[in-house]
Amino acid sequence: MLRILANDGMEKKTIEILEKKGFEVLSGHLDGDDLLKEVKNIDCLIVRSATKVRKDLIDIAASTGRLKLIIRGGVGIDNIDAAYAIEKGIQVNNTPNASSISVAEMTFGHMLSVSRKIYLSNVTMREGKWEKKKYQGTELYGRTLGLIGFGRIAREVAKRAVAFGMKVMYYDICTAENTGECICATKDGILRESDFISLHIPYKKGEPYVIGEKEFQIIKKGAYIINCARGGVIDENALVKALDEGKIAGAALDVFEKEPPANELIIKNPKISLTPHIGAATVEAQERIGDEIVNIIDKFFNNKN
Repeated sequence: MLRILANDGMEKKTIEILEKKGFEVLSGHLDGDDLLKEVKNIDCLIVRSATKVRKDLIDIAASTGRLKLIIRGGVGIDNIDAAYAIEKGIQVNNTPNASSISVAEMTFGHMLSVSRKIYLSNVTMREGKWEKKKYQGTELYGRTLGLIGFGRIAREVAKRAVAFGMKVMYYDICTAENTGECICATKDGILRESDFISLHIPYKKGEPYVIGEKEFQIIKKGAYIINCARGGVIDENALVKALDEGKIAGAALDVFEKEPPANELIIKNPKISLTPHIGAATVEAQERIGDEIVNIIDKFFNNKN
């Protein structure tokens, strides 16, 4: 019987479907030596963001030749040394379509939260304060949204922005043409002209920040930054500096350089709307992720056998 380890948990419905198809499914988080031991005895490893699949784990799995498939239940695969796994004969897949709408809605929710001070006034209300005159916000209507990266999630954000009456610009290394109501621009053009900047790009270890000190010098004064993509693409210390100096008006973060975040300048900053990496945490997204995982496993092992 083919054995699957869902090391960061999985929807009960998905487990039941896989078991009905004849797979043995182990669901529970293993760390350290326990994971290294178990990976020798499984055919498929499913992870989310908590489990890091690095070279040491891949080497041990490859030593037995049993592990053939690693699936990331989500979009980014930066927690997997994917190229190395493939080199060792292990296929790596993700579920890129499942969470696009959920993350797009989270991005838009953060835009509204930070522009209208919803996150902050909610906290002070619970402290017994009635600061009605303190929280003057900014409308989204008529403002320019700049998207850095223009994949599935960014395109869903763009649809919602257009419906709100926003002008949408985007920068993407793979696409360079006007798309419907979205205008293609350079990265510097996005920084200079956008009232709201939202990032939709992967994190690549060892590469410079996509938005760091240099970019904050270029950015339009009074702009807002939203990152529901990956931690590590924004220099958090440079972000705090830009906020303190009044260069930008606010920021919203669902992802961080280190998770959970340890930088108190970020955590306690009243100009930043924060959530704990929950962009894909909707019932619908988890169901779609489960469906994609089942399809990947079914197709892979049916073709193998």
